[in-house]
Amino acid sequence: MSKTEILILSGFLGSGKTSLLKRLLEDERRIGRKVAVMMNELGNVSIDSDVVEDDVALKELLGGCVCCSIQDELEAQLQGLLLAEKPDVIYLETTGAAHPVEVLDAILSPLFADRLTIKGIITTVDGVRWRDRKLLSPQLQQLIIEQVRHADFIIINKTNELTEAEQAMISFEVQSLNANAQCLLTTFSRVAIEQLRKLTVSSEQTAKKHGSHTKVNLTTFVYQFQSSISPIEFENFLKSLPDTIYRIKGYIKFGQSDLPTLFQFSYGMPLYMKEYMNMPLNLVFIGEGIDWKTIESQLNILEK
Repeated sequence: MSKTEILILSGFLGSGKTSLLKRLLEDERRIGRKVAVMMNELGNVSIDSDVVEDDVALKELLGGCVCCSIQDELEAQLQGLLLAEKPDVIYLETTGAAHPVEVLDAILSPLFADRLTIKGIITTVDGVRWRDRKLLSPQLQQLIIEQVRHADFIIINKTNELTEAEQAMISFEVQSLNANAQCLLTTFSRVAIEQLRKLTVSSEQTAKKHGSHTKVNLTTFVYQFQSSISPIEFENFLKSLPDTIYRIKGYIKFGQSDLPTLFQFSYGMPLYMKEYMNMPLNLVFIGEGIDWKTIESQLNILEK
């Protein structure tokens, strides 16, 4: 079964996400792929949905952020898109308040994570706001920094309103936070789409990537259990994990149990919940700088 690509458009309010989405959709129309768009707004009214043509499947997620208050709705809408539309690619435009790790966590449901290829997180940055970010609250300053730090490709917009010295300083500051992401200075998100198509995040592609691919920070991995495992050995596995595994979630069968356990792991804290129906035994990981081959080998040993 062919997988559906997902590209996440991240960035604070007014930084150029919608302009970028419009350019991406124009290029998808040119190459003839089947596209779907998910647009998330904190308010109850969609503002930017008119950039999506009628022949593109559109899901609007209103009244909250997909990484927290409406995470369940995102999962349901995404599963619906995969079943009904079977798109080649889905573009998710997040709210300005969305944290990249939380968005990835929301997208990667164990029910269908094995049907997705996460292509990357593209973060748009308002160059003027970045220059003046000390005027923002500490929480917003940290959010903008996190959006940059976890991006795979960074577009710094509004460079026409910056001096050359300011452009150089902002570029230096951004790349000091995230040396792995490609960083472009531009206006109105004018970027060569071919550069964005080189992004690859999912572990299966990361393992095979070569020089033409852009190096990424956050990566994902989906493991499919074939049998029950020992809860004690699983706990030992968790204790051995590196600190840069941020999220794990999925379904596991322990011992002689007929039904799986829902497992969630966030920044070192595990949570187990009894499940009352059979679910796919997929375990989804999100981490930074992880050798997933080693993790896979350790999980294989648990099943022996």
